[in-house]
Amino acid sequence: MSDIPLTAIIKADMKAAMKARDKERLGTIRLIHSEFKRIEVDERIELDDTRALSVLDKMLKQRRDSQQQYLDAGRVELAAQEASEIAVIQAYMPTQLDEGEILALVQSAISQTGAEGMQGMGQVMGVLKPQVQGRADMGLVSKLVKENLN
Repeated sequence: MSDIPLTAIIKADMKAAMKARDKERLGTIRLIHSEFKRIEVDERIELDDTRALSVLDKMLKQRRDSQQQYLDAGRVELAAQEASEIAVIQAYMPTQLDEGEILALVQSAISQTGAEGMQGMGQVMGVLKPQVQGRADMGLVSKLVKENLN
């Protein structure tokens, strides 16, 4: 990523969206910004990029879940709103890893930890999480770890 903190990029993009009168994008960026501010105030910290990415990752997961629920309920317009928010949030995430790259990281982590069986899953996930944070769906990572530990 760049040398500019993610929080600063979000603020700059919020100003640009205001000037461009892009209401949809601005609304989503404001959601991101307010979540960052909430965490900073509640925990009395300044967010670093690692924590900001984990917040964005959580927001993406929530929106994907909501989108699926809306689609299941036949609420296409609400699902489209979630898809729009997903697209904006996704723009701030690092390049996603494909399944082959994730599998290689999983196998490397298993050999590095020497984990065997399901009791070693926590160790493997502990090694993997910092490597894939924001770059892969943790559900997929977990599934691949389970498959490779059996």
